Amino acid sequence: MRNLRAFLVLAAFFAFTFPLMPLQLLFLRTGSRFARTFPHWYHHQVCKIVGIRLNVEGEVAEKQGVLLISNHVSWIDIAVLSAVAPVSFVAKQEVASWPFVSWLAKLQRSVFVDRNRRNEVGDKANEILSRLEDGDHIVLFAEGTSSDGNGVVPFKTALFAAAKPTNGGGLGPTVSAQTLSLAYTKIYGLPLCRRGRHVVAWYGDMNLASHAWRLLGLGPLDAYIRIGPPVPLDSFPDRKALARYAEDKVRKDVTELLRGA
Repeated sequence: MRNLRAFLVLAAFFAFTFPLMPLQLLFLRTGSRFARTFPHWYHHQVCKIVGIRLNVEGEVAEKQGVLLISNHVSWIDIAVLSAVAPVSFVAKQEVASWPFVSWLAKLQRSVFVDRNRRNEVGDKANEILSRLEDGDHIVLFAEGTSSDGNGVVPFKTALFAAAKPTNGGGLGPTVSAQTLSLAYTKIYGLPLCRRGRHVVAWYGDMNLASHAWRLLGLGPLDAYIRIGPPVPLDSFPDRKALARYAEDKVRKDVTELLRGA
C-alpha cells in the first residue's frame, strides 16, 4: 500500500506541475505581479496532494520586504514554507545543477550562492537587499544544512553576510527580519517520537529519491510553523547580532513545537 500511495502522489504531482511550469515562466518573462504569488498558490496545492497539513502561528508581514530566517529539516520544507507565504529562497549553488529541482528553484526566483567563492558574497548581498527593498520575502536556511528534525543545528553567521553585509545599512524600517520555526510532529495524526522524526528529516548523505519515495508512501503529515514578529533589519548592528537573535528564537520555538506534539 505504501508503494501504491507513493506512486499515486508522484503521478498527481507531476501531472499538476508540468502544465503550470510554462505559465510561471510566462509570468517571469513578462514581469507580471503573479510571478511572486503564483508559486505560493501552487505549493499550497502541492501540500494538499502530498498530504501535508499546515498549522501556522503568526503571519509574514505584508507590504514590506522580509528576510525570513528558518531552520531546515527536509526537502519538503520548500513546499511547506512556500505554502505559508509568497517567498523565494537563498539556495546553495549546487541546487542550480540538480535535475528538475533546479527548474522549480529558478521559477521561484531563488538566489543561488556559491559558498566557496567569497568574492561572490558582495554581489549576492546587493541582489538580496535590492529584492528586499522591492518588497520580496526571502527565506534563508541559517543552519547551512538540514537537521534530523529533533533540534536546531547552530546557525552559520557567514551565511548572513549576503543579507546583512558588514558595511550595509540604510535599509530603513520597511525591510524586516522574521524567524520561521518549523517542526514535523505527526503522521496519520500519531505523534512522532525522537527516533521517528528521521523518517521526515532528510540530512547527511541520505539519497533524495529513495527518501522521497518512503516519505510519500507513509500518509498525511502534520507540519507546525511558528512565525516570529517582524524586526527592522537595521535594528541589528551586524550579521552576528542578527544570527544570535534568530538562532535563539528559532531554537526556543522549535523546542516548544516538538514538546507540544
